[in-house]
Amino acid sequence: MNEAQFWEQYGTQLNEVQREAVRTTEGALLLLAVPGSGKTTVLVTRLGYMLLCKNISAEEILTLTYTVAATADMKRRFQKLFGKDYAEPLEFRTINGICAKIIGQYSKMIGKPAFQLVTEEKQTGSMLSGILTQVLPDYPTESDVKNARTLITYCKNMLFEETEIKALGEKQSFPLLEVYQAYNDYLRKNRLMDYDDQMVYAYRLLVRSEELTQFYRKQYRYVCVDEAQDTSKIQHLIIQRITGRDGNLFMVGDEDQSIYGFRAAYPEALLNFKEEHKNARLLVMSRNYRSGEAIVSAADRFIRRNKARYEKQMEYVRKDPASVSFVLLNNRSNQYNYLVKAAEGCLQNQRETAVLYRDNESVLPLADLLDRKGVPFCIRSSDMTFFSHRVVTDIVNIFRFASNPHDTELFMRIYYKCQTFLKKAQAEELCRISSKTGKPILDGIDHIRGLSGMAKGKCRAFATHLTSMTSETPGKALFRIEKPLGYREYLERNGLDPNKLFILKMLAFQETSLSGFLSRLDELKETLSGKKRGEKGLILSTIHSAKGLEYDRVFLMDVCDGIFPAVVLKGSYPADSPEVKTFEEERRLLYVGMTRAKNELTIFQYKDTDSCFMKELAAPEKKSSLQRLTHGRISQSGGRAGSYDIAENSLPDGFELIIGERVIQRVLGAGTVSDVIYDSDGHATVFTVTYDSGKEKQYMYPLAFHKGMGLLYTRERN
Repeated sequence: MNEAQFWEQYGTQLNEVQREAVRTTEGALLLLAVPGSGKTTVLVTRLGYMLLCKNISAEEILTLTYTVAATADMKRRFQKLFGKDYAEPLEFRTINGICAKIIGQYSKMIGKPAFQLVTEEKQTGSMLSGILTQVLPDYPTESDVKNARTLITYCKNMLFEETEIKALGEKQSFPLLEVYQAYNDYLRKNRLMDYDDQMVYAYRLLVRSEELTQFYRKQYRYVCVDEAQDTSKIQHLIIQRITGRDGNLFMVGDEDQSIYGFRAAYPEALLNFKEEHKNARLLVMSRNYRSGEAIVSAADRFIRRNKARYEKQMEYVRKDPASVSFVLLNNRSNQYNYLVKAAEGCLQNQRETAVLYRDNESVLPLADLLDRKGVPFCIRSSDMTFFSHRVVTDIVNIFRFASNPHDTELFMRIYYKCQTFLKKAQAEELCRISSKTGKPILDGIDHIRGLSGMAKGKCRAFATHLTSMTSETPGKALFRIEKPLGYREYLERNGLDPNKLFILKMLAFQETSLSGFLSRLDELKETLSGKKRGEKGLILSTIHSAKGLEYDRVFLMDVCDGIFPAVVLKGSYPADSPEVKTFEEERRLLYVGMTRAKNELTIFQYKDTDSCFMKELAAPEKKSSLQRLTHGRISQSGGRAGSYDIAENSLPDGFELIIGERVIQRVLGAGTVSDVIYDSDGHATVFTVTYDSGKEKQYMYPLAFHKGMGLLYTRERN
């Protein structure tokens, strides 16, 4: 097939940069692809071009993707465009897939079997749980095991030396080096390797054996890498060994979308691409075909605050209306009812709506309310380790001890976290007295020798608080634990996340008794982990899980300091410092969340909580402002100022007022309908408007629309 025929059949929809990326098959090429720019289409088309126009053998091409699911999807897309005969001989693999092949090849060369791969996380989790039991003061929770696994993965992917592992452990207040060494010793003694070892061993074999390296360089003369920003340091090194400095390497990715730092994603490899590859070329696909103008403009302005990135600007293609809105609420707790009403609204108008967040735990109060009200929702990749986190287990243990003050095992787990000022030996003596007398543990404090008056007073106060808890609401009981019992001080001393307490409070406010609260925690965990609900309802997802996806309307929650971003930079740091790198990844994460929205993006802000990211979003370049940002399209200097029309004193035939409707009032300006009350026939009677200024006001419906209220129409609706 000649080029003219190829472009006519397969390339009519490609722009000039996309075509250039398809045509460039020799040498090293880095294709930077902004969100929604069609990178997968380009990669698939490029593979077809290599086969059909360049007559490159399929066996010489290796295409690497990030996950097994992505490899299958890539192959399906290629087959749909070029047919099964061309797709069958092409090799689509994950990095781990090619590492398995490398290790297998080396085993054949030396005639010795490789270590067995541990494929079950339960097996590695069991190993780590046993190790952690020996080194941690408390019995390890599921959350502890997951944290240890994540840290070990990070160290292996970064090829850390012992001193670096030790330093990371000290930063995390965790005996990482001891756990790391014990875990690896166990694997080696049993001739096992985990998925991270598979990459480490493959890399070391390539470095040690020039014969093995040359074997793969000859076999794979062309290497294509998708989602290059998500590959780790060791993965980049493996790719370098296979391709060589002057090999034919095509990498497509976007350093602005590198959000897997906890897995050792290494965007520096993209930034150093030209230095590491001979005569390397760089192309930028800057056109976003997914999102409307306002969303693209806001996201682009925001991400350009990062320093560790290529100087590029995302461009919008769609000129139809889209909106970016900030909804100002009094506090975080108000967002849950707001979103429940939005979920009910999206069922009525059948709009694909997603709520995105940084951490899995953020969505628990919302999921709890949705479940209680029977509103269908779908939750993607839910992580239930919140329920086994040490903070949560502490609160649960205190509640259980309040109901059973004779439980010595529970007492030994909590006494030192509640300002009793007891030494371990004294606590153990109290337990022995209780077992002997049958009385509640804290009743024995007068029998403990050497106990100071202050400690006795604290223990008596502890007993009084515990008794009071059993007859009051879980919310009040949590307040006792956090403040009078000093548990929040314990969290601060030990560097534990106090946000877990906030989530627990939100869940506790829905219950009236301690037993009901504890039962609800178990029920909610089972509900969220056991099934997906209402595929057509509201979609709940972390931003990480939503990467690569798109939605008509997106809500971003918990964008506030201490949560998103987790840590705010205070003072000045060197540009290459770990603190700056972490903060810039947080900014990239929000950027990815923003660019999931096609037509409508809403971000909550809270009067009682600071947000450095919201300040950045509300302070666009030069003449733009928060007011202009929330009114729909962003009007830049020299651009169109008009972005909406106002239809006052009239309502369209058959119009139904729903939550999320944009309205405008002569005095208070533009706002969003945040609540609607219906009569027994389902007709709207009263509605609430949350104005962009933050003011909230209630109106009668439809009377307000005859007294100066108007609908804020986008041009698309007209």
